Formats: sequence, C-alpha cells, structure tokens
Amino acid sequence: MIAEIVSTGTEILLGKTLNTSAFYLTGQLTGLGIEVRYHTTVGDHKERLFNAIREAFNRSQMVVLTGGLGPTADDLTKEIIAEVFKVQMSLDVDSLSSLKDFYQNKEIPPGTLRQVFFPEGSIVLPNDFGTAPGVMLEKEGKFCIILPGPPTEMKQMFDKYVAPRLQAILENNGQKMFARVLKIFGLSESELEQELLDFMQKETPSMALLDKHTYIDLRLTVRTTDEKQANEILTRAELAIRERLGNKVFGVDEESHSLVVGRLLRQHKLTLATAESCTGGLLGGMITAEAGSSDYYLGGVISYADKVKQDLIGVNNSSLISRGAVSEIVAREMAEGVRKRLGSDLGLATTGIAGPGGGTPAKPVGLVYIGLAHPKGVLVEKKQFSGNRESVRNMTVESALNMLRVYLLELD
Repeated sequence: MIAEIVSTGTEILLGKTLNTSAFYLTGQLTGLGIEVRYHTTVGDHKERLFNAIREAFNRSQMVVLTGGLGPTADDLTKEIIAEVFKVQMSLDVDSLSSLKDFYQNKEIPPGTLRQVFFPEGSIVLPNDFGTAPGVMLEKEGKFCIILPGPPTEMKQMFDKYVAPRLQAILENNGQKMFARVLKIFGLSESELEQELLDFMQKETPSMALLDKHTYIDLRLTVRTTDEKQANEILTRAELAIRERLGNKVFGVDEESHSLVVGRLLRQHKLTLATAESCTGGLLGGMITAEAGSSDYYLGGVISYADKVKQDLIGVNNSSLISRGAVSEIVAREMAEGVRKRLGSDLGLATTGIAGPGGGTPAKPVGLVYIGLAHPKGVLVEKKQFSGNRESVRNMTVESALNMLRVYLLELD
C-alpha cells in the first residue's frame, strides 16, 4: 500500500512550526508495512488544498492528513475531503454529545459545532486530548485519514484508534506483517544504505531506514500468513546483516544502548562509575534510567569546573594548565580518577565543547574526548560532532555508551 502524508497549515510553511508529525507518521506507517512515498505541505487555502489532496489520491492509495479540524473558517480539511470523495457532510450525534459534555452544558463557542460534522461514511476517531475528532474514510479502494494538527492529539489518536484499524485492514487482505528493528550506531544513513545496498534491493524482507539522530533504526518487515516462516526470514536477514556490520548493530526492537550495556555489565559482574563535564549528568541519567542499574552502577561526579575535576576525581592541575580541560590527558585522568575514588571496575568520562560558544580553531565546538578506565589501562576516543548544544551532548552520551559496549563485547 502506497501512502502520502499531507500536512496542512500556513504556520508550517512559514517555518513557525516544526513539522514533527510527518516524521512520526512516516515511522509508524512504515512499521505497519505501508510505504510512504510523498510528503506534501500546503497552507490554509481552499483551492490549493483541494488540488494537493486530489493530486495525492491520484498517486497514492492512502492519504493521511494532519490539521484543519479546528473550529475556525480556515479549518477546511473535512469539507474538502467531502468534495474530493463527492459525498455530503453529516452530523455525528455521538460527537455532538461528547462536545456538550466537554463544555458541561455551557454555551458552545461559535464555530466549534463544525467539529461534529463529517463526510458521509466516515469512521469518527475520538480525540482524548481535545475537542476535534479525527476521520477514517474509505471509498473505491482509496483510504483517507484525517488527524489533528497538535502532535500530542495526533499521536494518541493514531496509536489508539488508527494503527489497530490499519493492522486489521492489512490482515484481512492476507497481509499480516511481521517486523524486526535492528539498532545501528556509527554509520550515517547514506553510509548504511551503501553498506546494505544489495540487501535493500530485495523484496523480502523489505527494509527501511529511520534516522533517530544518535542512531539508525533498520526496520525489516515480512508479509505472510505463516508466522514461523516470517521469523525464519527475519532471523536469516538479521544474521547476515550482523555479519556485514559487526558490532555496529547494538540492539533489537526496543533495546536501548543503556539497556544493552547494563546487561553486559551484569553478565561480566563489573561495576561502573562516571565522570562528566560537557554532558552534565546526562550519561549517568541514561544509565540509571534502566531498572536494576544499581546492580552495576555505583555513581558519578559531574565535574564541570576545573576545581571539581581536581578536588573530587584527582585530575592534575598541570594537565589542565598545559592541555586544557578538553584534552586526551584530562579525559584519561577523569576516567581513572573516578574509577579509583568510587572503587568501581570501570570508569567512563566525558569532556568536550558543547557550544554554541567556547570553541577555537584548535578546539572547535563539538570536540569531545571520552575516556574509559579499566583494570589494565585507559582507552580514549576523540570525537568531532556537529549540530547544536543538545545534539553534541546527546551524541557524546551515545558514543560513550557505545565505547563501553564494544569494550565489554571484546571481553568475550
């Protein structure tokens, strides 16, 4: 099934609102085995919106729209869909009752009653976080889904009311889908595509790449009525990909880097302590987000200031003066220092320039050193990240966890 996402709203075109909904919906539809080929954004203009929707249905079997369900005059999506499908608008009694309950029998604001009228034949989708219900409509093999513009409302409506219906439709057509997601770290989307080009050209299993910023989801999907056969296909593909990519595959399905690292630490009966500068506690927070992390994580020091680096974890003043806080030797001394001070088997340290200021030609913004102290010595990795402050910090955390994971794997 081929799908197109049409995002409505002049505020998106003007750049005042980031269109996160299209990104989210693409991932969800792909996960169901529905191929999204087009993204369209159109402002609140009746003629342009009508043409965009009609063109979308000419090239796609399913069109998912966001926005245009509100009470104002420029909320036109349902009326235009009725025109495209050549059906009348009709009152939904249940939606009217829900609207009255929402306002507790007070006067309903002008225009809000528009939200209880729908194209004939619609399945009305309840809105648990707002007053504007959504729509599912099918006619002559074309499927239309209309969701609210606000991401919070859109996500809950899709997850709770749309996804189960789409899954049932696909299964009724003999298209039961089985999926497996491999988590990839250390390759860009284009690099991963080149590495797996021959795999991705095969029809079964189908493969899709979803960039999660700090890592990539590689989603494998198989459509069949035979669950055993599907699992065999997915397992063969996973093994072949792991052989190709090695330890760049760090997890499966919902596994996070911190979960995998925790499992390995527990398996090897090792303890960990952290010393953080540029990440400011994010690394420790990620580690302790996993249940049972007290089995292996002793604690951490947020050594943001140079004095704290010296006093609490034993970084040498001479190292700070001669090389600066963002340097290989300081990362090394931070990792070893926190390991000794907290009495852990391993010490993991981060120091860098997250930006936006503080960079120099010799040490630009995004420069990061990660240190890993272990019983036989200290490993240090130098990284150069791009992006804003949040991006640099998040990539540092993920890279530190990856460095630790690879070390633990090599113990085997």
